[in-house]
Order: sequence, then structure tokens, then C-alpha cells
Amino acid sequence: MLKKRIIPCLDIKNGRTVKGINFVGLRDAGDPVDLAIRYMEEGADELVFLDISATDEKRATLTSLVERIAKNVSIPFTVGGGINSVQDVSAILKAGADKVSLNSSAVKSPKLLQELAAEFGSQCVVIAIDSKNLEGVDTVFVHGGKTQTPLKTLEWAVQATQLGAGEILLTSMDRDGTKSGFDVPLLQKVCERVSVPVIASGGAGSINHFTEVFQKTKATGGLAASIFHFGEISIPDLKNQLKTQNIPIR
Repeated sequence: MLKKRIIPCLDIKNGRTVKGINFVGLRDAGDPVDLAIRYMEEGADELVFLDISATDEKRATLTSLVERIAKNVSIPFTVGGGINSVQDVSAILKAGADKVSLNSSAVKSPKLLQELAAEFGSQCVVIAIDSKNLEGVDTVFVHGGKTQTPLKTLEWAVQATQLGAGEILLTSMDRDGTKSGFDVPLLQKVCERVSVPVIASGGAGSINHFTEVFQKTKATGGLAASIFHFGEISIPDLKNQLKTQNIPIR
């Protein structure tokens, strides 16, 4: 069994870490590099940085920020936002990132996943899926959760991994920022259909939520933002509690 990973997520806007609820109402959460260092020292297994306004602003991800992170952090980190080409990924990886995350660009041009997997290997290509339940149908959204697509979440997860994505970052928009728990039924469905690691995202509010998602689904990572940013849960406490539940963690 793959050991479970605890992954803080830093949403970046105008060079700062921000956090909202259901993808809106953003508030400042601090300097991303300072937070990254803190999480590394506390025992985070990986980090995810999402430049949440890059796609809407039609610009590339902030490679200068990636370089700053890489100079200060020794654990693996993934970078997403505004990635549209092999050249974009090359620049981000050269700046020090370990993996890249694609969402809108992969939906717009699925063959990009094939190109990136061929060039860099599937292990560094993460497909980020923002999913919202509309009248009982799990539906994919893009552009930071602003735009509905015709894609069904489960079908897109399967297709994206067949095209070359080596990992899925699955965010429940309905749960995002609510602290009401991960969307276990959605995660169960996706985990059962794909053979790549799945990171659970959206809804973490307590240590019990991590215990539940790791016990009831095959998710290999639990991602959270505000509970870490604002000191509601510490990573050492979380990991110690998971150990007492016999959940294999790194």
C-alpha cells in the first residue's frame, strides 16, 4: 500500500497566498515562501502551488516565485496555473518544481497531456480536476471554477490518465473551504476507476476528515489549505493522530 501524503496547498494571487470558500471570497494568508518553509519544517510530505489567476490573466506561471521556493524548500512540490505548452513546463521544471499541474489547458487541448508525458514522463504530469455536482452529475469546471464544461468528472479522470497524466488532484468545489469533510463518494468513484495516485482536495476541516478519507477511499494524498494556513491543525498533530489509527504515512 502506498503511504499516505499530507499536502498543504498554496493558492497564489499577486504573489501572495490566498484562500476562499467555494472558490470565491479570497483572503490573504501570507507569503508563499515563508509558508512553504514552515510546512517543510513541520513535516509536510509535498506542497502544491497554484497560480490561480494565471489562466484568467492569460499569462505564464510565475517562474521567479518557483525559483524562490526551490531555493528554500527540499520536499517535492507541484506548480500549476497558466501552463499551456511543453515550453511552459520546461521553464517551471528548470526553475525547480518537481511536478506540474494542468487543468484548463488540458481540457482545451487533451493532446497536451500526451505531449508532456512523452517529453517529461507521466510522473511529473498532474491533472487537476475541479468538480461540482450539478443535479446529481459530477461536472468538470475550468478557469478557476468559473466556467462549466460538458465533461463529466469520472469520464475525464479516466481519459486524462489514459492520455498520460500520472496523478490526479481532485477538488470538490462543493466542499472547498467549507471544512465539512472531503467528498468521499466522489473520491471513491474516481479512485476505483483509475490506476494512478489520487489526491483528495476540498473540505478538510478536522483530523477526522483525513482519517475518514484515507480509511474509506484509495486516495493517497490529503490536501488542505486554510486549516494549515491559519493554524487550526498542525501537521505533526495530524500525522501523530493518523499513526494511532494505523494509517500508513510517510
